[in-house]
Amino acid sequence: MSKYLKLTVAALALAAASPAAAEKLGLGRAATDAEIAAWNKDIHPDGSGLPEGSGDVWTGEEVFAEQCAVCHGDFAEGVGNWPKLAGGAGTLDHKDPLKTVGSYWPYLSTTWDYVNRSMPFGAAQTLSNDEVYAIVAYILFSNDLVDDDFVLSKETFLDVEMPNAGGFIIDDRRTSEAHFVREPCMTDCKDTVEITRNVVFKGDPNSPDDPEAEPAAAEAVVEEAATEEAAAEPVVEEAALDMELVAEGEKVFKKCKACHQVGEGAKNKTGPILNGVVGAKLGHIDGFKYSKTLLEMGESGMVWDEANMTAFLTKPKDFVNKTKMSFAGLKKEDDIRAVTEYLKSFP
Repeated sequence: MSKYLKLTVAALALAAASPAAAEKLGLGRAATDAEIAAWNKDIHPDGSGLPEGSGDVWTGEEVFAEQCAVCHGDFAEGVGNWPKLAGGAGTLDHKDPLKTVGSYWPYLSTTWDYVNRSMPFGAAQTLSNDEVYAIVAYILFSNDLVDDDFVLSKETFLDVEMPNAGGFIIDDRRTSEAHFVREPCMTDCKDTVEITRNVVFKGDPNSPDDPEAEPAAAEAVVEEAATEEAAAEPVVEEAALDMELVAEGEKVFKKCKACHQVGEGAKNKTGPILNGVVGAKLGHIDGFKYSKTLLEMGESGMVWDEANMTAFLTKPKDFVNKTKMSFAGLKKEDDIRAVTEYLKSFP
C-alpha cells in the first residue's frame, strides 16, 4: 500500500472511530465501514487481504494472451519498451541486470496487488479475482517458479518461493546514519538579502549602460516589423481545421501516446502510426501486425471515416472483435471529436 493510501485509510478509520473529533473540526462526516473497505484493499506479503478465488496456469495463459500480451508479449518477454515480466534469473549482480517478477520482486503480494489495481493498461480494475489469480499463476510459470498444473489461491499463495525474497533490507538510516543529522543554524542571519547584477554580457539589451544596447533594441524593432509584415500575408491552409479543437485533441492524445505515434519520424510501436489514418481503410499501415478481424474489415472496403472513428474510440472491443488494443475507450464525446480533429492534422 502506498504512503498516501495508508494515510487515507488511517484518516477514514479515525473519522469512523471518532465522530466527535470530526464534528469538532466541522469537516465532512464519519466514514462508513463500506467506504473504508473500498480503500483498504491492499495485499500483504503474508497473504492477508487476499480475496476468495483461484486461477490455474493454463487459464492464465488464455487471459494473459487476451489482456496482457499486447504489451508484455505472449510469454511475458515484453514488447518494445514495455517491461519484461519473466527472465533475468542470476543477473542482479550484472552491470545491466534484468529486473522481472521472477528475478527481482521479493513478494508475490506485490505482483497480485499491482495486476489487480492497475491492469490491463487502459482498463484498470476490470479483471475478476479469478482472472488476477490466473494471470499471476501464468507469470510465475513463465519464470519457472511453478509447474504447469499449479493453481494459485489464498491457500497456495505462500507455497510460492520468490527467488529474491531475501534481497532487500530494512531502511535503518534513521539510526545507522543518525550522526549525519544536524540542527539547522538559525543564528547570525542577515537582516535583508539584496540580489545584485554583477555580470553584464556584451550586447545585453537589458543593460542600460551597455553601448550596444540601442542597436540590439533597434534590431528587435526591425525583427518585430518583419514578423508583423509576415503575419499580414494571407495563410493558405491545406484543410480547414478547427485549431482550437486540434489543441484539445493533442491533450487527449496523451492517453494514446504510450502505444501510438504521429507526426514526422513516427514509428510503429505497440500500435501502428496514425499519420493519415482519418479517411484511410482499416489496416492500411504496411508491415504492422493487425488483428485478423480488423484486416478483414479493411479488405471489405471499410474506412476510418468520422462515424467509424467515433464508434471505435468509444469502445474498441465492441467495434473490432478480438482487437489487440486493450484501451477501454473514451467516455466523452468532446474528447472523441477533439482527438479525431487532431489526427486530421497529420495527413
